[in-house]
Amino acid sequence: MLIKVILVFLLAMALVGMLGKLLFPDRPGLLGRRRRATACRSCGKPLIGKGPCSCRGRR
Repeated sequence: MLIKVILVFLLAMALVGMLGKLLFPDRPGLLGRRRRATACRSCGKPLIGKGPCSCRGRR
């Protein structure tokens, strides 16, 4: 009985996924939502927060 419930759940999830792909084909998935971090213009290190880079323009 438990196997039947698990199979029905998995089939329902697959159906929801296929319907989502049909209705919204050009939307990115979870991995497509990431933004690239802004980088320092002089050293290329990723910037965290709004403060200046620790290199302060040195190379």
